[in-house]
Order: sequence, then structure tokens, then C-alpha cells
Amino acid sequence: MSSSRNLKWREMSAGRKMVFVAATAVQLSLAVGAWIDLARRPSSRVRGPRAVWALIIGINFVGPLTYLRWGRVRGEEPAGDAHELKFEPTAGQ
Repeated sequence: MSSSRNLKWREMSAGRKMVFVAATAVQLSLAVGAWIDLARRPSSRVRGPRAVWALIIGINFVGPLTYLRWGRVRGEEPAGDAHELKFEPTAGQ
């Protein structure tokens, strides 16, 4: 009977609170990661308008996963990408 009404935080069991917090953390992590990727990715490597993808990413778990799967163009990153760190040892070491 209690499942048919909205529980307040103080009425939730400790286990239910933990599941809620974990699900919220996963959802926010996916969304933030997808928004960061969208902001850093060149427009030529995004399928469709960026503004539409930014809105889609905000849709629960489905939005970020949809963007990460179908919104990005896969393949080699352009040479000299700012996100890539290269280590080149100097001579004599």
C-alpha cells in the first residue's frame, strides 16, 4: 500500500535511500560526462545539432546513453588533439 504513494525522505528505509542516492549519482555522472564530451567534441564529430543533443542528454538515464551510443561520430581522433598527452623522452636520458 505504501508503494502507491510518494514516500518522503524520512519515511524511506536506509536501503531505499542508498539505492536512490546511488541511482542519482550514476544519472548525474552520465549526464555530466556526456555534456563535457559534447562541449569538447568538434561539431564535425557530432551527429545532428548540438543544442538538440544537449537537451536529450538531460533526459534521465536514457539521454546520456543515447548520445554516447548514437550522437557521436566514431573513428580516429584528429592528430594533435588537445586531450591527448604525449611523452617524448629527450636525447641522452
